[in-house]
Amino acid sequence: MPTSTSSAPIRLLEGLSAIADRYDVLLCDVWGVVHNGQVAYPEACAALTRFRAKGGSVVLITNAPRPHAAIFEQLARLNVPASAYDGMVTSGDVTLAFMKERGAAPLHHIGPARDEVLFDTLTAETGISPPRVALDAADYVVCTGLYLDDIGTPDDYADAFQVMKARNLDFISANPDIVVHVGDKEIYCAGALAQAYEAIGGRIFQAGKPHAPIYAAALAQAEVVRGKPLDRKRVLAIGDAMHTDVQGGHDAGLDVLFVTSGIHREELHPRNLDGEAAKLHQAALAQFLDGKVAVPSAAIPSLVW
Repeated sequence: MPTSTSSAPIRLLEGLSAIADRYDVLLCDVWGVVHNGQVAYPEACAALTRFRAKGGSVVLITNAPRPHAAIFEQLARLNVPASAYDGMVTSGDVTLAFMKERGAAPLHHIGPARDEVLFDTLTAETGISPPRVALDAADYVVCTGLYLDDIGTPDDYADAFQVMKARNLDFISANPDIVVHVGDKEIYCAGALAQAYEAIGGRIFQAGKPHAPIYAAALAQAEVVRGKPLDRKRVLAIGDAMHTDVQGGHDAGLDVLFVTSGIHREELHPRNLDGEAAKLHQAALAQFLDGKVAVPSAAIPSLVW
C-alpha cells in the first residue's frame, strides 16, 4: 500500500485492524490522533495497545516543542496508557540537537514559559547554558510558540521579524505546526511564526514534521525498540495533518494513514445545524485531496481498531 500520488481512490478504513498485519512499526502522531490537548481518545489508545499486543511497535512522533520526558508526563495526565507506545520522538528533541551544535552562543527565546524545560534539559545533558538575551544581542532565535498562544497571532511579531531580518538571525522552529486544536479552539504554533519570518526572507530551521530529521530520529528509535534494522515497507505513519503528517511520511518513503477528524475536521466532517459531524465519503475525500502531490495511502475518520 504505497503512498499514492495518483488519482486512484484512497481506501477508507473502518479500523486499523484492516491493515495492521502489513506493518511492524507505527510512527503515530499524538495531538489530534491520540488526544486533543484536553482528553485522551480511548479508542485510539486501545488500537495502539492492541497493535503492540500483536507484536508490533509504536513510536509516537510529535511536533511538541518540549523534550520527550515532559510529553510523557503530559500523556500520563491525559490518561494515555503506557501500553499504547514503546517510545517517542518530539520536535523538542530535535531542537535540542540543533542547539547542541551551537554550543553556548546567546539566543533569544520566543514562546511560553512552560517551554523553558527545553533549556533546562540542554543544560542537564550537556552542562551548557546559553544566555537567553534580547533580540539585539542574540546570535539566533529559538521559537517554541507564541508568548500568549491562546490569544496571539503572527501579526503581533511583525516588528520582531524586522529586527531579526536586519540582523540576519537564524530562526529555529521547535514546532512546525501552523495551528493546533485545543478542544474546540484553534491556536497558532511556532510554525506560523516561521512561515511569516521566511516570507520576508528570514532563514529558518524546522525541527519537526514534515522535515527529515525527526523521521530519521523516530526510525532510529524504532530500530532500537525492535533490535534490528527496519523494512520501511512495513512502517506506517499515522497522522491528521496534511502539511506535516502526510507530507512528512510521504517524503520519508512511508505509507501514511490519514486521520480525517483531526485538524481538517471542518473540511471533511462539517457539522449540521444540530451539531452532528458529517460522515466521511469517498467523493468528499477525493475533492479534498485533489491537486495535492503528497496524499495518504488510506484514510480513517478516527484511529480505532
